[in-house]
Amino acid sequence: MRAVLQRIDSAQVEVDGEIVGAIDGEGLLALVGVTHSDGADQVATLARKIAELRILRGERSVTEAGAGVLVVSQFTLYGDARKGRRPSWSAAAPGAVAEPLVDSLVEALRSRGITVATGRFGADMRVELVNDGPTTLVLDV
Repeated sequence: MRAVLQRIDSAQVEVDGEIVGAIDGEGLLALVGVTHSDGADQVATLARKIAELRILRGERSVTEAGAGVLVVSQFTLYGDARKGRRPSWSAAAPGAVAEPLVDSLVEALRSRGITVATGRFGADMRVELVNDGPTTLVLDV
């Protein structure tokens, strides 16, 4: 699994003019991609990292700060643009594989007591955020 974590002051996801997920206040936006070999071990590792990384102000984690996480699935994180002008998406897992793993990640975070909002899997989403810092990390697990 791959995630791009952005420290935020707020973030929201809109689908067809409707806000489907939002975090108002300190937290993280997690753009999450899934590849073919991912499974429960990667979900557990990524959930732990998102919950425990000390990247909020004051070197606090989401868990310590009581902050929220907005999780947005993003298959394009596995795009390969090394050749030609069109990216290849072959490293991204198909929806039937990726969606349950993203859902498992959301549930793993919620089981830790974290407030989690989400986008809508497979939808054309508009993501807005106020990036704090900016602080952005790429995680590969």
